[in-house]
Amino acid sequence: MALIGYARVSTQDQNEGRQLEVFRELGADKIFIDKCSGRDTARPQLTAMREYVREGDTVVVTEYARLARSVRDLLTILDELTAKGVEVRSVKEQFDTSTPQGKLMLTIFAGLAEFEHEMIRQRQREGIELARKQGKYRGRQPLPFDEKQFRREVRVWRAGEQTARETMKHLNMKPNRFYRKVKELGL
Repeated sequence: MALIGYARVSTQDQNEGRQLEVFRELGADKIFIDKCSGRDTARPQLTAMREYVREGDTVVVTEYARLARSVRDLLTILDELTAKGVEVRSVKEQFDTSTPQGKLMLTIFAGLAEFEHEMIRQRQREGIELARKQGKYRGRQPLPFDEKQFRREVRVWRAGEQTARETMKHLNMKPNRFYRKVKELGL
């Protein structure tokens, strides 16, 4: 019977340190960490954790919102883990999900978390729309692109005089944009 920690933050820039500290204090045997949105349940480490756990194990999260953003996804994950004989605990929301009252509380908390997330997104959209009307928001500005320089650098790359990575560095481009431009320009 192992204690398994699952941590998630929404972006690469966010820090999961607080969650990891909680798991260390609890004596977690193994920890899985995702750095991506909770909207998608096909997260690499969530999938790995779901495959790893065995009957008798306990999965611990700092809060249920780390597992999923929607009530439906959360309940699906919990049902799957429960069917495997795995207990799921939250440090923040401390109620027993094996009882009808605990399941009700979980559903209410998950619904409130989903509602809060949607309200934040709605306020953000409204703020952007207002800023747009006031001329203060123009969206992402296009990145500068010098086609002549791009063609010169690609010729050097294609001639084998420098690597693709060096070419991207000279052009100050990331791989996805670099290869997209190569394809668009038929180079």
